[in-house]
Amino acid sequence: MHEIGDRVWARDRYRARMPTQAEKYETFLALHHGDSPLLLPNAWDPGTAKLFAALGFDATATTSGGHAATLGRLDGKVTLDEALEHAAALAAATPIPLNVDLENGFAHEPAEVAANVTCVAQTGAAGVSIEDFARRDDEPIYDIARAAARVEAAAEAAHGGDARLVLTARAENYLHGRPDLADTIARLQAYQAAGADALYAPGASSVDEIRSIVSAVDLPVNVLALPNAPTVAELADLGVRRVSVGSGFAMVALSATIDAAREFLDQGTYGFWRNAGSAGTARDAFR
Repeated sequence: MHEIGDRVWARDRYRARMPTQAEKYETFLALHHGDSPLLLPNAWDPGTAKLFAALGFDATATTSGGHAATLGRLDGKVTLDEALEHAAALAAATPIPLNVDLENGFAHEPAEVAANVTCVAQTGAAGVSIEDFARRDDEPIYDIARAAARVEAAAEAAHGGDARLVLTARAENYLHGRPDLADTIARLQAYQAAGADALYAPGASSVDEIRSIVSAVDLPVNVLALPNAPTVAELADLGVRRVSVGSGFAMVALSATIDAAREFLDQGTYGFWRNAGSAGTARDAFR
């Protein structure tokens, strides 16, 4: 076997078969309560999902921005049907659990959010994230009561069917020009009371902000790995239970491709091949 096969696939006999959706759910839920934070890479196609699994990650997630980029669109421009099809493809690609970035649930009304969460459960995914970004000019962030009602409906759908999902509720203030820590904490507390399994305030990245969030809630907290965020070891000391990269890896891949293409186009040279050495690793992941 090659290096990945020796180091990863042989270490975990459960990966020799495709677990059921219920098993993936149970695994994903348990990973939020382990001895160290769950490191959650965000894949943008089945190939990257397989690669992350082969590298040794215990779970993966979709990224709405990365998925949209594969279609030549901006984040927020993917349809519900496209997101569900994408989720099913990534869930089927590997034996590890998948969390689905369902953006704002592709709906405003709680009942419609619940229906769409039920659709996610049918893709084979193990988890789903719902955000409180309303995507409306007159209401960029849902008011807290409406947002909590949406989470409550999503939780009932995530936990009430034959296929259960780990529900992550996201408070989007920091990503949309509202770095209000007190309001963010109040929202996360409301989402906890509404039935979420994990909480996430992407963009909150200082030690003091993260410490305040973790100490204010009783559920596992996810932190987005931004350039100015504490290291994984520091986040673990703060009590963070999950660290995800969002569209970070997808943007790195796009940036590397742009740099290579510019060299080829502008200079007519092939130095970009120097950065392709690790790509051979993918052969093991794709077997």
